[in-house]
Amino acid sequence: MIVSMHSEPTPYKTDEEELTQRTGKNAAQHRDRSTVDRNLLTPMMRHYVETKDEYPQALLLYRVGDFYETFFEDACTIAQALELMLTSKECGKEVGRVTMAGIPHHALERYSRILVEKGFAIALCDQVEDPALAQGLVKREVTRVITPGTVLDEGMLKARSNNFLAAFVLAGDRWGLAYADISTGEFSTTQAGDRDLLVQELMRLQPSEVLFPTDAPDVQQLLRPGESSPLLPEGLPNQFCYTLRSQFSFGLTEAKQRLLEQFRLRSLEGLGCDHLPLAIRAAGGLLMYLEDTQKETRIPLQPLTTYTLSEYLVLDHQTRRNLEITQTSRDGTFHGSLLWALDRTATAMGSRALRRWLLQPLLAVEQIIARQDTLADLVQNTQLRQQLQQQLQNIYDLERLAGRAGSGTANARDLVALAESLERLTDIAYLARNSESPYLKALQTVPPDLDRLAQRLRAHLVESPPISLTEGDLIRDGVDAEIDRLRQQVASDQHWITDLERVERDRTGISTLKVGFNKAFGYYISISRGKSIQAPADYIRKQTLTNEERYITPDLKEREARIMTAQTDLFQMEYDLFGQLRAEVGALAELIRTVATAVAGADVLAGLAEVAIYQGYCRPHITKDRRIEIQEGRHPVVEQSLPAGFFVPNSTLLGEDAAPDLVVLTGPNASGKSCYLRQVGLIQLLAQTGSFVPARVASLGVCDRIFTRVGAVDDLATGQSTFMVEMNETANILNHATERSLVLLDEIGRGTATFDGLAIAWSVAEYLAVEIKARTIFATHYHELNELASLVENVANYQVVVKEMPDRIVFLHQVQPGGASRSYGIEAGRLAGLPPTVIQRAKQVMGQIEKHSKIAVGLRKSSQSKPPKGKPSTRVREETGQFELPF
Repeated sequence: MIVSMHSEPTPYKTDEEELTQRTGKNAAQHRDRSTVDRNLLTPMMRHYVETKDEYPQALLLYRVGDFYETFFEDACTIAQALELMLTSKECGKEVGRVTMAGIPHHALERYSRILVEKGFAIALCDQVEDPALAQGLVKREVTRVITPGTVLDEGMLKARSNNFLAAFVLAGDRWGLAYADISTGEFSTTQAGDRDLLVQELMRLQPSEVLFPTDAPDVQQLLRPGESSPLLPEGLPNQFCYTLRSQFSFGLTEAKQRLLEQFRLRSLEGLGCDHLPLAIRAAGGLLMYLEDTQKETRIPLQPLTTYTLSEYLVLDHQTRRNLEITQTSRDGTFHGSLLWALDRTATAMGSRALRRWLLQPLLAVEQIIARQDTLADLVQNTQLRQQLQQQLQNIYDLERLAGRAGSGTANARDLVALAESLERLTDIAYLARNSESPYLKALQTVPPDLDRLAQRLRAHLVESPPISLTEGDLIRDGVDAEIDRLRQQVASDQHWITDLERVERDRTGISTLKVGFNKAFGYYISISRGKSIQAPADYIRKQTLTNEERYITPDLKEREARIMTAQTDLFQMEYDLFGQLRAEVGALAELIRTVATAVAGADVLAGLAEVAIYQGYCRPHITKDRRIEIQEGRHPVVEQSLPAGFFVPNSTLLGEDAAPDLVVLTGPNASGKSCYLRQVGLIQLLAQTGSFVPARVASLGVCDRIFTRVGAVDDLATGQSTFMVEMNETANILNHATERSLVLLDEIGRGTATFDGLAIAWSVAEYLAVEIKARTIFATHYHELNELASLVENVANYQVVVKEMPDRIVFLHQVQPGGASRSYGIEAGRLAGLPPTVIQRAKQVMGQIEKHSKIAVGLRKSSQSKPPKGKPSTRVREETGQFELPF
């Protein structure tokens, strides 16, 4: 028999044969709840089906004993998604069996994480009364709906990145967007025109879930990544989960009222969005969704922040991808990204803040300088920086701890961690006491309420509390007199039981007598079957086993009852006292998060100072003009990936004061042109983030946008070729760039025929230089573009130089004035490992092409007569193989 080693067993198939195989001889008859007569179902199954009808978009996990069970189509779904065994359950004599799959209740977080990561929503239907006290069917209710954007559990969140829930509304070309991270409390909204900007904001946020209102009646539908719906507008990124909602919850009146109630306000003017109806609708609809999904769980959001896109340097998705800000463009990994190279933060909230700063660089020079001043202080004061980082290492995630406390989901360990973190604030305030730097001055005072809260938590909670909140051992001795009394009573009775074994052995003379306990029978006295005849008359036989008899006595049962009653009261009192502490923390959640923001900012700057010192960064001079001057700049990621001293620095000059607006950069393949482009973009981005930059000296005018077009990709999902993607991205740049933009282009026009590509490249470069006057570096293998510098005053030629040897070339990775005349592509092929015969034949063909090239002939002829500089001609003609550039 031949077995394929490449095929994997399908975890679940929907056909009847597979179902029978997996469920055994009792195969389910029903996998869809619509196929059954609900009147014939058992009471529990009827309740399940009715509850599922209320949450059709979610997988309903129904608590039955120690398991969360799913039935019908939901069972099929989770069996496939979690690779579980699909079973069946009898649901009435006239109904037969239905499909069933379940998970242990203690493994809920682990399985929920898998389901949410795959884009599913989960509705948790819990038992809301004690089964032992229930009469008939145990009462069950949906206590929470977990969706990709509403995750609160620590184990389901990534510590160093946000988990955003976004919502948007459309009105013609205008749109409103709101987003929130319910684990940290961040809540922001904006309004703008141009749908492309909406797409760019969604791509920046990378939300786990996006809400959108539709006109369809009573719609409740969650679209997993890649799924589509005619109700969803075209042009949206398809990698997100979209939840379709009814228009009602996004109505202006309802949304405004919900915001006012949420933040206890009489007007939205203080939030800055009173004149932005679409932003209000998006934010109000998001709040309504949280109310629907979180049920009784209160989500302590921070006050709504209104922002405008004009406050920040705009980075579109292509630029973020090409500059590899948070992940590499090749394989999407964190290692090798700009964030990887810069993240020296000590806290999770600091790491999240650094990510936000890099994705939203500043435009206001004053704000940039404020960050630089703090960074300079930390660079110069080594002791301050090191001691600050040491203290920050002992601070937990204040933002999410406050969120869990405010939502009522924090455990005792969370509050102990919060207390430890708040205690460190005093030490940090002492370190920052003499600083005049803005970000450190924010840490100089610890709010008295937080100081008192830390002392109270420390005084009440034990040092290492258990995870469970209902089994005691949470509260310190001496906090509550009644708790102390009950503990002493329980300890005394347990000591009596512990001593009972010795007493009864002496009394009965049975040396093997034991005192034991189990949950079913409580405490008992065990005697072997052979010795049972010696049992005293006051022993009451409770259970007979193969090798022993078990007994109880009236005194033993009395002590047991006292212990159980006292422990029940004790556990409840400890839980109630803990609940009070948690509520006190929740009441101060907003204040805690305000402090957390200050701590995160200082953490980011301390980490950037560490990078600046050890990597030799300089403080850039930030100006409001257009000049970009970088002396001996370096790529912040590549230089960390190479041995010390191996990276070759290069300088850049663009903009005003006789500097060119556009540089035509030529040079061989693999010589470093793309690296140079990216390094200029990253240096500008870092400077506007407030960071120091990898250069010897830098003076940088603020950019409104950075555009990059680097590398060749296609989009097979939409049927777009490499060249079409290139043209789309180039069109976006030409339609949105301004004279204050930085444009970095690599190999425009290489995806089509030579003459077509050269014509497009020439026209694009000329348009950027003459019409837009954007600061541009235009890397190309079209050496003919060097002629543009002789025609347009604000264009200059630069090249990446090489050293030619008799049998090879050496890449020097140095950018110098002048234009290259060759690309050395064949040499690059040799370095890549092409067979020698292929290289030799390529050289022969290249010689023939150069000998008979009519392009070269056309260029030589055209060089004899050129128009005055500054009057470019873009007329390019291709006729019967003859190519002319009539300058």
